[in-house]
Amino acid sequence: MISIIFVCSGNICRSPMAHYYMQKRLSDLKIEKKYGISSCGTEANNGESATKYALYTISQYGVDMSKHRAKNTENANIENADYIICMTKMHYNYVTRKYPKLEDKVYILKEMVLNKEEYVDIDDPWGLDLQVYSGCAKEIVDSVDKLIIKLEAGEKI
Repeated sequence: MISIIFVCSGNICRSPMAHYYMQKRLSDLKIEKKYGISSCGTEANNGESATKYALYTISQYGVDMSKHRAKNTENANIENADYIICMTKMHYNYVTRKYPKLEDKVYILKEMVLNKEEYVDIDDPWGLDLQVYSGCAKEIVDSVDKLIIKLEAGEKI
């Protein structure tokens, strides 16, 4: 089983949207048994629920993450992941500093799926309006769809 953990700041917006959307897509494709998907946050308060806008925007893609509860990197079993996929360069830097032995497993989501130099951060929608959350969810969905294609094609990440 390939273990993937998505990382953002609070584990209440971006990383759970990526986590639950990827689980749903893998299930739709009937390949969910090949992957173990989870998420965590660099500054997460363990047990916190996802934001209402995150819940709403990801539900527009048929995803229910109402049972999600945040966990921080210390409680996420991050050391055992095959891929640690961050939402921003800041998260990448945090994880590689805190867990230097894991550096070869740490990636930035959009960097993994883009073919050229582009802005790779998926910006934090926390505290902003529904339109910002919707744009964030679309970036995540598009990136996760491309990630699944790459993983299933056996492409080098």
